[in-house]
Amino acid sequence: MRALFLADAHLRRPSDPNYRVLLKFLAEQSGQTDLLVLLGDIFEFWIGKATVSDHHAPMIEALERCQRQGTRLVYVEGNHDFHLGPVFTERLKCQVLPDGGSIELEGKKIYLAHGDLANSGDACYLRLRRILRSNPVRLLMRILPRTLLEAIGRWASAKSRGFVAKRKRRWPDREILRAYAAAILASGHQAIVTGHYHHPFHEKSGDGEHIALGDWITQYSYAVYEDQAFTLRHYPATGASARSPEVPP
Repeated sequence: MRALFLADAHLRRPSDPNYRVLLKFLAEQSGQTDLLVLLGDIFEFWIGKATVSDHHAPMIEALERCQRQGTRLVYVEGNHDFHLGPVFTERLKCQVLPDGGSIELEGKKIYLAHGDLANSGDACYLRLRRILRSNPVRLLMRILPRTLLEAIGRWASAKSRGFVAKRKRRWPDREILRAYAAAILASGHQAIVTGHYHHPFHEKSGDGEHIALGDWITQYSYAVYEDQAFTLRHYPATGASARSPEVPP
């Protein structure tokens, strides 16, 4: 059994270094991986559409090749990519987890989470999240022109940069994630895998473990599960990270 886990690539344009590196990585892994788990914010913006935009087509085609060669796909929706729709569920035969959830690997119960639900104290974000994921908004996003949705997405990403530093001071990442992971592990899981915070680490807690994936923007970090164990790795993308875009969680 071999499984890969990655998050937070925030893909924008196929010409971007991190986009090119991810396509290369997936091509290398195709046919050698039983399970590929994408833990959200793989795209900088994917919300509500049943068709594929030109700049996302290379990534969808790469995932489709993986699926055709025997790789099972699981996608945990993030805060930049949700309401994924039939492109994933039908074309890619992907299991979509809107709010995260459990899978089993060789008898181990593993919890998958993007990580944006970890901070129960961030009431403003959680309220906005509920609104954006509501059925009325989902239907609205399906009928609005793609160009308008993408313009809204760019505006929202730019605005969120101003809040990142303030949130980090008020709610340190490690403290939030450790408390969240401890509760999940106490519920009967042997491991939890998270994204969203862009800081990779792998910590043991009693009989459980927490794997925080980091990102595929400057760190090219990901996790591998094989031989019944998790390892956190960095893909050797020399020179690419200096030119990759910085984006907020």
